[in-house]
Amino acid sequence: MQKALIIIGAVLIAAGVLWPLISKLGLGRLPGDIAIKGDGFAFYFPLTTMIILSIVATVLFRLFGK
Repeated sequence: MQKALIIIGAVLIAAGVLWPLISKLGLGRLPGDIAIKGDGFAFYFPLTTMIILSIVATVLFRLFGK
């Protein structure tokens, strides 16, 4: 459990440091992401982005998990 928390923390720190670069990749504005804007509210659901990040995380865990 401790190892998992350390890895998750390191990934979050890396994502925070690399955020300017990550935002230039266009993640969060992909086709399939749902964005609804109305009077006084906005709803955003990054469906495609979550699927891509899930695939990347699965591959990384498979590679480095053992």
